[in-house]
Amino acid sequence: FLEMLSNPMLIPVQGTLNVVMNQNVTLSCHSDSGSPPVRYTLFKCSQKVSTLNMPDFTPGLFNLTINSASDVGEYKCKAENNISSGGKYSNSLNFTLIEPISKPVLSSPTSQAKKGQNVTLFCLSENGSLPISYIFFKGRKSISPPVKMQKREAAVIFLFINSPSDFGTYKCRAENSFCNNTKYSNSFNFTLEEERSHSQPLIISLGLILLLFVIGFALAIPFFIIPSYKASE
Repeated sequence: FLEMLSNPMLIPVQGTLNVVMNQNVTLSCHSDSGSPPVRYTLFKCSQKVSTLNMPDFTPGLFNLTINSASDVGEYKCKAENNISSGGKYSNSLNFTLIEPISKPVLSSPTSQAKKGQNVTLFCLSENGSLPISYIFFKGRKSISPPVKMQKREAAVIFLFINSPSDFGTYKCRAENSFCNNTKYSNSFNFTLEEERSHSQPLIISLGLILLLFVIGFALAIPFFIIPSYKASE
């Protein structure tokens, strides 16, 4: 008694469709019912990649290497036996190419601050697959929940400088779905901006007035003092 094959299932043996460049992956194609032997054919975007002949219900295992972005296209497999007409097709799979993130850069519009001032920090990784999650730290203590960015934009945190301890060392951390790929930024420190004394503008103004008086007196000498001296002779 010969039985037609069921539609095969195509699954990634490694358990995930997230891949990196030059990674080796294996796809399993398997019909769980029907009469053997079974011929499995793997297709990528309707183009035949490889064919395996299995004498029993052992899954057909296709080994691939992701060498370029074109290798992450749509994959399907077809199962055929001696009585199948046209074969049965599987579900489709698409790999997602994951790029590791670069070291994030922590920056601020200002490097100086004073007590009572609001400041802003920006954290951005220029490279890496989205989304990217960022966390801000002061010292070793996190000062923000994870900020997930779906676009290539910097994560932002607003801070209020309230005490000398707020001038400590800041960092941020970035990570994406690439396994074991967490990167920390450069360190950033705010420096205390020296506040000007309220008496400084007054002292400067008085100094300018005195200087103008001296210059005016010097200019007046030829017109008033010298003629008076000649008249007295």
